[in-house]
Amino acid sequence: MTLELDNLDAQMVEDACFDAGALAVSYTDSGDDPILEPAPGEFRLWPAPRLQAIFPADTDAALLAAVMAATLTISPSRFAIALLPGRAWEREWLKDFRATRFGRRLWVCPSHESVRQSDAAVVMLDPGLAFGTGTHPTTALCLDWLDAEAPLSGSVIDYGCGSGILALAALRLGALHAWCHDIDPQALTATEGNARTNQLAAQLQIVSDADALPANADLLLANILSTPLCELAPRFASLVRPTGRVVLAGILAVQTEEVIRSYAPWFQVEIFGQREGWTCLAGTRLRA
Repeated sequence: MTLELDNLDAQMVEDACFDAGALAVSYTDSGDDPILEPAPGEFRLWPAPRLQAIFPADTDAALLAAVMAATLTISPSRFAIALLPGRAWEREWLKDFRATRFGRRLWVCPSHESVRQSDAAVVMLDPGLAFGTGTHPTTALCLDWLDAEAPLSGSVIDYGCGSGILALAALRLGALHAWCHDIDPQALTATEGNARTNQLAAQLQIVSDADALPANADLLLANILSTPLCELAPRFASLVRPTGRVVLAGILAVQTEEVIRSYAPWFQVEIFGQREGWTCLAGTRLRA
């Protein structure tokens, strides 16, 4: 069932859907309006949102539209209801997710594929509920940097780890140990599972409390957003050893100079790469 929300209250519609027997509810953008940098835990919709709900196949479509219309005091004609074909939906994502190379030898590979390159550094990863498969430009830029500047030893912090993809890639490329932190518990669960899948759990430590992260890291990776990146600059300075390196991503091109200025007291950073309007910065911790 699809409904253009217009001026309807999203939470009220969502509650009505579940009261009517919905199995799941999701939101999409009817227009082309990006949502940038919501605060942690914030739920923000587009100016023209669309709600879609999935109901059991034996649901009476006409009755559903009538019940929803009466509950929301709108016309039944506003609801578009279609029967989805029977498929193994939990496997549908596999059709569009393929092994992808970043740089010369770093690969991110789903479980249904394999990589034949003899010297490949492979991270096995299936898409999940936590962000990070390498398909987004910000993640891809970080992975390109890791391949070009392979951490042959030392320790890594993946701050805002999502799926753990950056930490796992760093370990595959030679890092000795990685610490992963995220404010989303689901991300920490995903990272733990992906570490086990790649047989890297012994080299990776998951940290729910950012204050528990160790100091003097050789490399800190942060693929988050520009506002928290700017706020975290002094904190990152306390975590990275002098001459250690930092990689920052999740930065819109127009925000680049602001982030560089925020890090200037502690880091010498510059643009590593730009893709589809996003920037990746990389640099070195100053000695002083």
